[in-house]
Amino acid sequence: QVQVVESGGGLVQAGGSLRLSCVASGRTFTTYGMGWYRQAPGKEREFVARIMWNGVGTYYADSVKDRFTISRDNAKNMVYLQMSSLKPEDTAIYYCNAQGGGTAYWGQGTQVTVSS
Repeated sequence: QVQVVESGGGLVQAGGSLRLSCVASGRTFTTYGMGWYRQAPGKEREFVARIMWNGVGTYYADSVKDRFTISRDNAKNMVYLQMSSLKPEDTAIYYCNAQGGGTAYWGQGTQVTVSS
């Protein structure tokens, strides 16, 4: 069983920055693809960013490209989402996702609120 826990959410003004963190348990963390998703009120959960197990490949939604950066530290079982130039439309609950062995694991989410 893999446990995923997010942290780092909060309230920030438009144009500001925030860094989300996610820690995943499990000895095979280095084999997991890790990602961030978000869900705004009244909307479906959507993909934000993904990073491959070795940190080499990264992928972003068009809406966050050039503003958000995903990274990981396999020695600490951590994945990060650095968010810059935040907009009110980035307001959502952000979820960390771990994928390994054909199974997806989700955290409980962390709230990000961007005020205008």
